[in-house]
Amino acid sequence: MIRAGVVGSPAKHSLSPLIHGAWLKAAGIAGEYGLYDLAPDGFAAFLEEARASGMRGVNVTLPFKGEALAAADEASPDAQLAGAANLLIFEEGGTYAHNTDGYGLLAALSEQAPELILDKAKVVVLGAGGAAKGAVAALMAAGAEICVVNRTAERAEALVQELRHKAVRPVKLSTASLAVALADAALVVNATSAGLNGSAGGFELGDAPDTAVVMDMVYKPLETPFLKSARARGMVTVDGLAMLIGQARPSFEALFGQAPPDDVDVRGLCLERLGEA
Repeated sequence: MIRAGVVGSPAKHSLSPLIHGAWLKAAGIAGEYGLYDLAPDGFAAFLEEARASGMRGVNVTLPFKGEALAAADEASPDAQLAGAANLLIFEEGGTYAHNTDGYGLLAALSEQAPELILDKAKVVVLGAGGAAKGAVAALMAAGAEICVVNRTAERAEALVQELRHKAVRPVKLSTASLAVALADAALVVNATSAGLNGSAGGFELGDAPDTAVVMDMVYKPLETPFLKSARARGMVTVDGLAMLIGQARPSFEALFGQAPPDDVDVRGLCLERLGEA
């Protein structure tokens, strides 16, 4: 039996066991995908036990993505650029780190905003934490021109400088005030936790053109206040659940050796679990 799971602190809210479990059942794979809710200082001990017990690997959520990258013997370019890993694969030769979050972000945009062309598009990323870094890394690879906006401007500038240094080709990365950044944006991505569980606050879209696509990486609630304000203006919106499912697909293939079946409505299952069916 192939054993895998998701690890975080907390992790009990994760929809990943529901998603992977549905795919495992549909594919007829002899496997299990568990949930490991750890103490904030419990990641190193968990990894040692997981490897010793013969687990195939784990998805990693907050706050362990940076620690996961540091614990790996080898890391994919995506994980190196993002400075974080959300997937660890255990092999005889060591532990291998990957980051499928960027794949999930691009998959969500492709699914829910199919007319958006990212190459040379002007993109605004709100936030300067780990989620923002992963988003910027993926958008860089897609050829976008990116402006990072954060309440603390110094953090935004630090993120830009770090990723500019890591870039494998010249990219347009900058920081600006919200009003300046939004003026001609083709895409606005909220990579902050503002809106989580329906909380108010965060950034306003007032200066963005009505033609801009608006994405929120939060998926609980599915329609955050940020997305609700965009919908009210008739903007195309992209939700965090599409990103979650998008990042799970390559994770499943890496963990269980085959692509997930296409005939499973995992989004519907997630919406039901979230009470948004």
